[in-house]
Amino acid sequence: MNPVYSAINMSKQYPSFTPPSAPIATPLVQLWLLRMLVRLGAHAKFILRGGFHCDRIAEAIGLGHMIDTDGEEFSPAIAKSTLRRLHLQAEANAIARPETLNVDQPLASNLQGLANLVGLSNDEQRILSFVVQLHNNRLLDDAADMIGPLTSLKAIQSLSDLLDIPLENVRKAFESQGTLSGSGLVSLDRRNACQLRGKLDLLSDTFSDGMISSEATALSLLKDMVRPCTPPDLSLADYTHIQLMVDVLKPFLEKAIQTSRKGVNIFIHGAPGTGKTQFVKCMAHALGVNLFEVASEDEDGDPVGGPYRLRAYRAAQSFFSTARACILFDEVEDVFAAHDHNSRSSAQSHKAWINRCLEENAVPAFWISNSIDCLDPAFVRRFDLIFDIPVPPRSQRLRILDKHCTATIGHTIRNRISENTQLAPAVVAKASSVIRTVESSLQPAQLEAAFELILANTLKAQGYKPVNKDPSIGATVRYNPSCTNADADLADLATQLKQTQSGRICLYGPPGTGKTAYGHWLAEQLEKPLMVKKASDLISKYLGETEKNLANAFRDAEKDNAVLLIDEVDSFLQNRESATRSWEVSQVNELLTQLEAFNGVFIASTNLMGQLDAASLRRFDLKIRFDYLRPAQANDLFERYCTQLNLNDDGSNSLELAGQHKLKQLNTLTPGDFAAVARQSRLRPLRTQQALVNALAQECALKPGARQTPIGFLVA
Repeated sequence: MNPVYSAINMSKQYPSFTPPSAPIATPLVQLWLLRMLVRLGAHAKFILRGGFHCDRIAEAIGLGHMIDTDGEEFSPAIAKSTLRRLHLQAEANAIARPETLNVDQPLASNLQGLANLVGLSNDEQRILSFVVQLHNNRLLDDAADMIGPLTSLKAIQSLSDLLDIPLENVRKAFESQGTLSGSGLVSLDRRNACQLRGKLDLLSDTFSDGMISSEATALSLLKDMVRPCTPPDLSLADYTHIQLMVDVLKPFLEKAIQTSRKGVNIFIHGAPGTGKTQFVKCMAHALGVNLFEVASEDEDGDPVGGPYRLRAYRAAQSFFSTARACILFDEVEDVFAAHDHNSRSSAQSHKAWINRCLEENAVPAFWISNSIDCLDPAFVRRFDLIFDIPVPPRSQRLRILDKHCTATIGHTIRNRISENTQLAPAVVAKASSVIRTVESSLQPAQLEAAFELILANTLKAQGYKPVNKDPSIGATVRYNPSCTNADADLADLATQLKQTQSGRICLYGPPGTGKTAYGHWLAEQLEKPLMVKKASDLISKYLGETEKNLANAFRDAEKDNAVLLIDEVDSFLQNRESATRSWEVSQVNELLTQLEAFNGVFIASTNLMGQLDAASLRRFDLKIRFDYLRPAQANDLFERYCTQLNLNDDGSNSLELAGQHKLKQLNTLTPGDFAAVARQSRLRPLRTQQALVNALAQECALKPGARQTPIGFLVA
């Protein structure tokens, strides 16, 4: 500080100086105002030729008598001289009576409580106190504006002069390692030159109000930024499809919390609605810890940007460092993902801090995203665990439906809805909540229809196929491997694949024999999503695009830990010896290359086994033939569909026996024929078992090689 403004010198020069009028500000605020005007040079804009720039500031510092002096000419020189004397006297009073500079309640108590909670030094407390009052006191704000725009360095120097804090201490307070800045309480804008208030940004818009409140708490100070999570709607028992990860994560977190281990970070990804947030809530509940979420929007519903969410996270880490707690950072795309190719994400812009954060955070943190792609590889290695939460298998989806749905939603409807492979727990929970709300206003049939409509609209909005409302789905018998004529034990194969988690299987045989259906059933048994790709999905008219599509299919399947099924694989694995174009060879080569590198479960299906490249067949672990139904299998499916379609026996045992006999004569019958007839029943209802037999016979008659003459027993 300039010696000319030494408090000792001031007291000697002006021992009895008394301001002409009483100030309207506290001694501390008055001192800050005078220092801004004198030390920081704001007087140049404050004292004008004909008066003061702000009369309220003049009154506050004791210059009120010079306002509107009854026609007397205003003297800038006298005003400046009086201002200097007022400043020197205030400095002298600060030395003589330091107790007058104490912060008023409840701010003083809140500052002390926050200092104890976060670990602020005395200088950091003084800086925070000033910034809070700068944001709350119009006089301070107006006076600071008259200082003019400040760079970061000038802002630090100004705080040093204003608060009589050594310059180096102020500088350290605003370093990322410092408690004040590192906790996110006060941030220094280092990019723009602006007014002092704009350079010193508080944690949130409501933080300064909270600090002067008599009811301030840690949570109230974090208002709009961090909030306690609501209790979970599910339990860990709803996540048996990731049981191994549950068994690893729970004891890991228990030990980490018990030992106060630092740098515990868990990254969870998965499609929207798969229950990622619910899983974290369930885990926190099972551990018996408080869970706090970094808000993505404020109380008004306005989004909170990535940089501010990072500050909120920093504050939460500081506030709850000694509590038995975990922190949830959902929708991390705001932080880790760039808006476009020409910009950097918030995390990339604060890479060094993010790295330290992931290595030194005191409170275990869960980071949630819809996709792992947003995560910079440089950050990946700093997470303790990274895993995805897929859509639950069908059995799990059905249990979730049974848990959330009211009695008005029948089991048949639930069973049909559970067939949707994209049906996530959160989607079910939301739809069920709506139905429970309107349950008393609608009839049971209306409630079921409304439930399906809500689910369908949500799935459609997510980019998925809606819940299939085709009545035939309810009439289609669920797949059973015992009703498939294959030259391998399909159930045993599923058991083996569940152990190995990898395999390359080729399924071949006539259309409708259950090849694709087996793929769906197998994925369900393995509790993995199924990714089905048809030739039309992959083949492109552009050179090289088909190969790229094939590569992407394998990549996506591996990323999602999905069973990959390529239907009509003969479109890609044609015999290379007969190829006439280079791209025909390159497609085969690309598929074989991807197949060899793929570590998951791959299924290829074809109706044209004889056209496949001979070399490609060696790449498959198993080649399984699917054939027409054996008589016992056909009879079993017939009984199942009769039950499902509620078909009677016409009251004639002889007619029933005749139908059964004619069924045995259909030696090209497939499971697909039964499914096709069930779909046809929407337009041509089947009312008897005999009608079902007749419809099946018609399906068989249309197959290549079948007799085209009418079959005698088709007449009812």
